[in-house]
Amino acid sequence: MTLTELLTFGTSSAGITFIIVYGKIFDRIRPTKGWLGQLLSCTLCTGFWIGAFLCGINDFTELFSFNHTVANYLLCGSIGSAFSYTFGSIMGDDGVRVEHNHNGIGKGV
Repeated sequence: MTLTELLTFGTSSAGITFIIVYGKIFDRIRPTKGWLGQLLSCTLCTGFWIGAFLCGINDFTELFSFNHTVANYLLCGSIGSAFSYTFGSIMGDDGVRVEHNHNGIGKGV
């Protein structure tokens, strides 16, 4: 796998994950309760399954290619999960997230 393939795969996984987890188009049909609701509200979890899914359909794209082995499905799922979680931590609906933690550090108590 080249760096370009890795970045293409990771950003594809993150993009699809974000559409499924946060996309308003799925608000009416996305479950909110039970194990499926928990799965589809978590970028880490959904990203894993999207990565494994993309590994499974890689014969139908020229963007990346993997052999169909259990190890590759696990690795692709992990890559998809890592990219999705990382992008979810960095990006939000309004762009780059900037959070301030005002817990009293540096202030005289």
